[in-house]
Amino acid sequence: MPFDPNGCIYWKGKFHIFYIFQEGLEGAITHHWGHASSSNLIHWTYHPPALAPTNDSPEKGIFSGCAFLDREGLPVIAYYGIGAGICLAFANDDDLINWSKSPNNPVIPEPKRGDPLFDVYRVFDPHVWVEQDVYHAILGGQVKPHNQYDTAYLFTSTDLVHWDYQRPFYNPNPQWTEAIEDCACPDFFRLDDTHVLMCISHTHGTRYYLGSYQNGTFVSESHHRMNFPGGSCFASESLVDQMGRRIVWAWALSQLSNNNDYFSVMTMPRVLSTDTTKTLTVEPVRELELLRKKHRKLPSFSMANETRTFFDYSGRTQEFSIAIESNECDQFGLIVCSSPNRIEETRILFDLLKSEISIDTSDSSLDKNVYRAFPIIGKKLPKKDIAVQTASHQFEDSVTRIRLFIDESIMELYVDRHLCLTQRVYPTLANSRMTRLFVTNGSITVHQLEAWEMSPLIYTDGA
Repeated sequence: MPFDPNGCIYWKGKFHIFYIFQEGLEGAITHHWGHASSSNLIHWTYHPPALAPTNDSPEKGIFSGCAFLDREGLPVIAYYGIGAGICLAFANDDDLINWSKSPNNPVIPEPKRGDPLFDVYRVFDPHVWVEQDVYHAILGGQVKPHNQYDTAYLFTSTDLVHWDYQRPFYNPNPQWTEAIEDCACPDFFRLDDTHVLMCISHTHGTRYYLGSYQNGTFVSESHHRMNFPGGSCFASESLVDQMGRRIVWAWALSQLSNNNDYFSVMTMPRVLSTDTTKTLTVEPVRELELLRKKHRKLPSFSMANETRTFFDYSGRTQEFSIAIESNECDQFGLIVCSSPNRIEETRILFDLLKSEISIDTSDSSLDKNVYRAFPIIGKKLPKKDIAVQTASHQFEDSVTRIRLFIDESIMELYVDRHLCLTQRVYPTLANSRMTRLFVTNGSITVHQLEAWEMSPLIYTDGA
């Protein structure tokens, strides 16, 4: 059961993604790191597991972490070793196939209950970087000693062996986050003229802070969600490639209660940047255009108070590029993966009055196992099945620009370069393939309706 992407790094001409997966070890289920690499984001090779717990290692399993370059410019992995603390591993080859664990693991031991440090800081998911020849690590968690509200804890080292605790990396803001949230899978980086702390809260999913950074302290200036109740965008991890692009992947959680073959999918690679207002932008990588086939395009047309079916735009592996100008209408939207009798369909609604965009999966599937859990993870919290994922969006331009990718059970919706919604859908009927447009209480002009069928990514086994 693969989940969190970890240790994303661009090295010697290749993109490398590591990810947690579960496997039996002497009868027990433990956590390992898998590994896949690509030179172009399209053709991927699976490699043997990069990290696994062994009888002679201190950890009982390999949890989330990161990859970074040490002061000599060589790849290092930092990870949370279950039951031990923060551990390191060093690359033995340029293909990043073989790794040697540090004999000093855990380099930051996990305080046990009764330890004087137990209520001072949390040892959990690490993110590491080099700053002025000093290694900095932030460990995600909640504010000690009450374990409420999110923060991360800063450690520094000059040799990757001895680490000194400094202080909380940032202060939480109760106006932005709830007491039950945490800062897991932290990913801290500079993006153009601002700094970004991307992370997840286990209850709400992927999110990020924008702010300023100086002398080991991050001051958050705004907080933003990348997942909303009913959504499935969870753990995220990014890298910088040879062109300077900040590329991020996230784990699209299963939304089936029986966790069958659809259990886990990674999102497409997304490029993060900022615009002139220092607002985060998100777009799919251009390499995905290599997967396009069977192009369809319509000339500009108008619609008013109607629903229209586009028979030549049907399919379950599709990319859509759409530009819609609102002519004082209240709402417009897309209906996708729809059966002819509309027993199954997914509705994407653009609500101009409420400044909201939603993906309604109430009728997406006849499968009774579909369950869109929220909070996502929270053992002490009652869960609800939320069928409609809704996000706020300011329609600042009269033309709304949409990129929509559908690949069987995963749907990724990009709007105006500022919003991306991730959703899992599970149509059961073979003819749930149709595409419709609708508009209510007004009219729209569709300046662009373009679509492509999409080929799958190519995977090979490099074992």
